[in-house]
Amino acid sequence: MIYVCYGAFFIAQPAKGFNGGAGETARIVFFHVPVAVLSYIAYCVGAWHAISVLRARSKPGLAGRNSDADRKSAAAMELGFVYCILATITGSLFSGAQWNSYWNWDPRQISIVIMLLVYAAYLLLRSALSDRTDRRAELSAVYCLLALVPATFLIWIVPRLPWLMSLHPTEVLAQPKNTSLDYKMVLYPSFIAFFMLFGWMLQLRVRMMRLLSRG
Repeated sequence: MIYVCYGAFFIAQPAKGFNGGAGETARIVFFHVPVAVLSYIAYCVGAWHAISVLRARSKPGLAGRNSDADRKSAAAMELGFVYCILATITGSLFSGAQWNSYWNWDPRQISIVIMLLVYAAYLLLRSALSDRTDRRAELSAVYCLLALVPATFLIWIVPRLPWLMSLHPTEVLAQPKNTSLDYKMVLYPSFIAFFMLFGWMLQLRVRMMRLLSRG
């Protein structure tokens, strides 16, 4: 992560083809893109453990495993909410530099706001059932799985619908020829750094939940 922070300002050069000072602001891609991708991957991690919650529920004697899977699912969703907020903020900063408007109701901006609401509804559901642990685990798991389809649609499909005419670039980084070597030297390690950070934070949060449940 130290390398990514250094490389973002001292290895990568200002990007070309952007308006005004947006070439300098394009350095935010090293932070925005990984957290945006992780905001969805975190949801998938939460959904994976939600399946384990429901499977353990149908088998007697797996109460402990059910609780641990619920903690992992909830921790992933909490981190996904944080990453989603970071993606919204960093994307808004770039939007302000490139299009002179921090918020213009672009389809990508609308979709990530709805994604934030999906996350927030999950967290509100859990807080409303804080005194009913088993019921909270089951309902949270069901909600997480049911909302996975609209979450996938919002993140990967809506911004790419041609008639919505989103300003957000969708294929720039997908084509290697669009990024120079200095950008690749920072962008690819940034994915590794943020994914490792996510895994570390997830483990810490799960351990904290275990300690709180014992207290």
